[in-house]
Amino acid sequence: MKHKMIPLSVPSIKGKELLYLKECIKTEYVSSVGKHVNLFEKKICKFTGSKYAVSCTNGTASLHLGLRIMGVEEDDEIIVPTMTFVATVNAIKYLKANPIFMDCDNYFNIDVNKVVSFIKENTFFKNNYSYNKKTKKRIPVLIVVHVFGNAVNLIPLIEICKKRNIKVIEDAAGALGTFYLVGKLKSMHAGTVGDVGCLSFNGNKIITSGGGGMILTRDKKIAQRALYLSTQASDNSTKYIHNDIGYNYRLTNIQAAVGLAQLEMINIFLRKKNKIYNYYKNELNKIKGVYFNNKPKYAKNNKWMMSIQIDENTISLKKDKFIELLSKQNIETRSIWLPAHQQKSYLNYQAYKIKNADQIYRKTLCIPASSNLTLKQADLVVNAIKKSLD
Repeated sequence: MKHKMIPLSVPSIKGKELLYLKECIKTEYVSSVGKHVNLFEKKICKFTGSKYAVSCTNGTASLHLGLRIMGVEEDDEIIVPTMTFVATVNAIKYLKANPIFMDCDNYFNIDVNKVVSFIKENTFFKNNYSYNKKTKKRIPVLIVVHVFGNAVNLIPLIEICKKRNIKVIEDAAGALGTFYLVGKLKSMHAGTVGDVGCLSFNGNKIITSGGGGMILTRDKKIAQRALYLSTQASDNSTKYIHNDIGYNYRLTNIQAAVGLAQLEMINIFLRKKNKIYNYYKNELNKIKGVYFNNKPKYAKNNKWMMSIQIDENTISLKKDKFIELLSKQNIETRSIWLPAHQQKSYLNYQAYKIKNADQIYRKTLCIPASSNLTLKQADLVVNAIKKSLD
């Protein structure tokens, strides 16, 4: 008899969500005004150590706002990892700017050494800005992505970007609960190191508000600008005066109520994720032909998404077939993202020495890691992987 489908990553709604939602409905504050929005922002600041937090409709909106606030203009070029969800790159195109794609390391994060090499060897500095030697276009921003909650080794990037006046935006969409452990960044939360950090509370993230995102910053002016632009750039709400082009990007009170209840549970979720991770690590590394992906040791990573790689030298099973075989056993898995430089819309943009990302895409798949996954279910996942390889 087959067990029920074990999903990849679903929310655990077991806190005070219903209580806070009832309060929203009772007070009739259901839209972008209400106490839960401000409280959610305040609690995120306390948890992450960020000085300011501005909530948005989703993580993509926070990236879009962050890029605009950093002064990105049409035809600018933005350094961005190719190994990321396409939303990270799409936000660049919203401003009619262009991506420069970078390779990834073995944690799926942007290859720090290649980025530093590119900036040193392939850009020049003039009138306080960095420019691409090849295109002569300005490079005002570097986006890093803490993929699957794995912290990027930021120190070398922060140092060179500061010298070259390149702003740093951290896409920390999946990294809530990831803290650095060593060096200058010790105890700092992912998303609070660069000029702007962006969180996501989509349904598959470690906590959810059903959607939603957040901008993190230590700069009061950036926070004020984010709030201003996210509320249609309203200069006078009674006379409807708008002196800039803004967006309807504010989180609703209903969403914030759910997010607030979820945030109250985050330490429980993080402990459960860690337990699942350790179980997988112990069991999956016993299977010949499969590698369980480790996390960087310089950070306490939230272990949001977990993945395995197929050893192509040991087994001939292709990734797509592997996913199909697991699905037949009611185990939901998915491929890691197709690298952005291979996406149809981005084939003609500069890609710098990309090699590892293409290999990782070919052999990596994500496995179930919901915070409410039981060890019994994790064992079913392990056994299904073994069976698929027989």
